[in-house]
Amino acid sequence: MDGEADGTVGMSEDCGPGRRRRVHGMLKLYYGLNEEGKAAEEPESLDPCDINGPHFDPELYLNKLRRECSLAELMDQETCMVKQIRSLDSDMQTLVYENYNKFISATDTIRKMKNDFKKMEDEMDCLSANMAAITEFSASISGTLQDQHTQITKLSGVHTLLRKLQFLFELPARLNKCLELQAYAQAVSSHRRARCVLQQYSHLPSFKGIQDDCHAIMDKLAQELRQKFRDGGSSAKDLSECVELLLQLDEPAEELCDKFLSHARSRLESDLQGLEAEIRPYPSASAVKDASARRLSSTTGAGSLTNNSPKTNTLPSPTSNTDILEFIDRGCNEFVSSLCLVITSYQELFINHAQTGELASKNIPQMANAKLHVFVDDLAARYFSLVERRIQEEKGVGDNSLLVRALDRFHRRLQAVAKLLPGSTVPNKGTEIVIRAATERVKQYLSALQSFYMDSLTDVRQALATPRLSVAGASVAGGGSLLGGPASGRDAPTSLPELLSSLSASILNQIKSVLASVHLFTAKDITFSNKPYFKGEFCSQGVRESLVVSFIKFVCQSSRQFCESAGDKGGSTPPALLLLLSRLCLDYETSTISYILTLTDEQFLVQVQGLIISQMLRKSVETRDWVNTIEPRNVRAVMKRVVEDTTSIDVQVGLLYEEGVRKAHSSDSSKRTFSVYSSSRQQARYAASYTPSAPMDTNLLSNIHKLFSERIDIFSSVEFNKVSVMTGIIKISLKTFLECVRLRTFGRYGLQQIQVDCHYLQMYLWRFVSDENLVHFLLDEIVGSSAHRCLDPAPMEQSVIEVICERG
Repeated sequence: MDGEADGTVGMSEDCGPGRRRRVHGMLKLYYGLNEEGKAAEEPESLDPCDINGPHFDPELYLNKLRRECSLAELMDQETCMVKQIRSLDSDMQTLVYENYNKFISATDTIRKMKNDFKKMEDEMDCLSANMAAITEFSASISGTLQDQHTQITKLSGVHTLLRKLQFLFELPARLNKCLELQAYAQAVSSHRRARCVLQQYSHLPSFKGIQDDCHAIMDKLAQELRQKFRDGGSSAKDLSECVELLLQLDEPAEELCDKFLSHARSRLESDLQGLEAEIRPYPSASAVKDASARRLSSTTGAGSLTNNSPKTNTLPSPTSNTDILEFIDRGCNEFVSSLCLVITSYQELFINHAQTGELASKNIPQMANAKLHVFVDDLAARYFSLVERRIQEEKGVGDNSLLVRALDRFHRRLQAVAKLLPGSTVPNKGTEIVIRAATERVKQYLSALQSFYMDSLTDVRQALATPRLSVAGASVAGGGSLLGGPASGRDAPTSLPELLSSLSASILNQIKSVLASVHLFTAKDITFSNKPYFKGEFCSQGVRESLVVSFIKFVCQSSRQFCESAGDKGGSTPPALLLLLSRLCLDYETSTISYILTLTDEQFLVQVQGLIISQMLRKSVETRDWVNTIEPRNVRAVMKRVVEDTTSIDVQVGLLYEEGVRKAHSSDSSKRTFSVYSSSRQQARYAASYTPSAPMDTNLLSNIHKLFSERIDIFSSVEFNKVSVMTGIIKISLKTFLECVRLRTFGRYGLQQIQVDCHYLQMYLWRFVSDENLVHFLLDEIVGSSAHRCLDPAPMEQSVIEVICERG
């Protein structure tokens, strides 16, 4: 009773969810269950003294306790065991009280299940008896109807045969009906169903007659399908059905492909003939000679140095009825569009159409694709020939916009052929035409510049041959009017310096005009201008080398020839002309050549990549508050973008240029550290000797160090190799970074962020340049310049910088 009272009190005091979980846990432990309610797979304990084990022996357990424990410990053990017994009793009572309703419900369920199972057993016995009766009755029926079943099977076979014979005898009439209704697919399907049977029994006269009638009808049907195929006026779906039916009628696939391409060729050739009619024939040899004679006679007269239009040897050949843009538009809208339509229709009929049955084993798509490539290449070659002939008629070097727009439209429309017919050589050959046209245009401009220069020298010689000439304002014996009387339009004699200035200005203006015309080839809205196979080669080799540099060489070569002819016996070169040419060449050497090449580089994007990265770095410096910035925890995203863009540029340049030569790299190239005092390596060594009362002038030490450092020419000439190009881009970018830093004020964390960014750039940029010391020097200058402009210069530990950069 005491135990019950204690258990009741305990239950009333602790009946929360925590106690319930503890009780359930103890019961699971007692019954050896895990969390899922299954018996825990634990090895059974064989120890007889294990009170929770199945082999527990009370006598041995008590003897062990008496032997090992003192009296006080025995008393404690007894007390503890009594408490556990009472606790278990209480828990058992609690479980009974809590689960009383469940026990009652389980008892009722078990009683009901017993009644249900008894009823189910009776029903199963009844069902078994019924199944036995049904089986016996079915066997009796099968035995009775066995003979009739055999007769029914024979009759069914005869009925099926009669239906087949009926289909065969009605087949000619059925085919004629389909032919009248133009149900060609149904006719072919019916004939294919009966073809094998008719072939198998063709030795019988009746079947032979049916076969002959069907062949005649199908020949007529095939003729109509061929006519429909040749007409080509049907829709794509009808043509596809027509081709499929002809293939099912054993029409040779190659013959169908040839017929389709032959019909398409006739239409496309008519388009080519229309284009060819717009191209006039080349001028005859006599016309060329007459044109040359007229040009030579026209150059004997006096000319004006102020005329900036190029003087070319344009042939007087008859021009086309339409301009180049209209010609290309017509070719694209008629021939190229029709060709794309033919390719699409042909692929739908013979290549992309799913083949089934016997047709799938004939490899029709492979054969058809090969024929299509030959067909397209043949017609495209003729079209390209006409385009090149028309481009060659564009001999004038005036307005370049029509030619560029025409080439752009030509290149753009050919990309459709590349998408429709992968692997075709048509787009590549079209691109070659664009490149050749641009290159030929550059040659024409070079010839025009050379002609203009020689005509200008002719004008100078005529001016020097006048009876009066003033040199620097003084009269010279035998001097005269520069351009000869009233033709010059000037009353006072022209001085030699003015003559030189006029000549130099006219040539320079002519070069600028030519560069502006050629620059249209690289406009942003021109599709081929951004292609790597055009842009890099055209800008560097085509414009810079083949045009500008070649013209400068021509000027030098022609001047040298004047000097050599003056030394010959009977030479006619005036000394004043040699004097003027010598001064012109000297001016070119000192300033003009550099100006022209810089102008060319700027217009044709030789420095554009360095400027793009420079702009990115400039914005990243100018848009940040470097005084109040937070402590750096990672590399800024713009630095990662700079490294990514530089790597991408390196890959692109490597596709066009050779590697180049670079100095040997040191083993710790990516682990270099930076001083916060602008490259003053020795300053840290001496800084400790200075006290706050006598601070060291860090700017002075920095300037002294710069005196003994190698000067870096940021905008030095770039050679045509990958290392030189990448070195120029990185120099421009880091120089911009340095100049932007010099315009800002930094706090402690701003300086530390610059340290982190520069170390990250050093880890990657050194491998792109010809000399790693160049990158290290510029980055050291950036960090040092930041330190000089820092309000609280406390640099970050190098180990911390390395961790941040490696993590970034």
